Amino acid sequence: MNKTVLLTGFEPFNNESVNPAWEAVSELAGWREDDFAVVVRQLPCVFGLAGTVLRDALEELKPDLVIAVGQAGGRVDISVERIAINVDDAPIPDNARHQPVDEAIVAGGPAAYFSTLPIKAIVAALRAQGLPASVSQSAGTFVCNDVFYRLMHAAERMPMRAGFIHIPYLPQQAACHPGAPSMALSEVVRALRTAVKVSLRTDADVRATGGMLS
Repeated sequence: MNKTVLLTGFEPFNNESVNPAWEAVSELAGWREDDFAVVVRQLPCVFGLAGTVLRDALEELKPDLVIAVGQAGGRVDISVERIAINVDDAPIPDNARHQPVDEAIVAGGPAAYFSTLPIKAIVAALRAQGLPASVSQSAGTFVCNDVFYRLMHAAERMPMRAGFIHIPYLPQQAACHPGAPSMALSEVVRALRTAVKVSLRTDADVRATGGMLS
């Protein structure tokens, strides 16, 4: 039986004209192979509303695998997130001008959830292809983390594998932020293809160093 893969990416935010997450994810709409088919959804960069759109997609599609993707301007590589924390603490307003401070995402929910993706196997596969990648220990406290936490909260009740990947700016964005790193869209798309295949075909994560000193 073919598995359903849901990929999500955000609309542009913080005065950017594009969001590399959506640009990359939308390239994979309709991608299918013998054992899976990919569906994509765009999420608003708005606290709460993004979670509602995600929840509706989960209920509609009942996916076997979900990878949410977000922009992390300033990061140098494909960052496969390890953990989502139960707090919204926005350094900037979202696209609806909301800026929550120290608010729980799910009242009474666990302090954190771990990704159920094979995060280290994904990183190893990306590096083997010459793509810079690492395990990230923080998805921030903006809408990306909010969606990541809500996704993993839903995964407690639904039989799916799920997690979050942050990606750098596209080159055209970095041109407006002198000194900022970037990654070509084609390379991001290649990385997401790899992440999907590894997640579907790897039962147990590899045991490898992926931590940080600070």
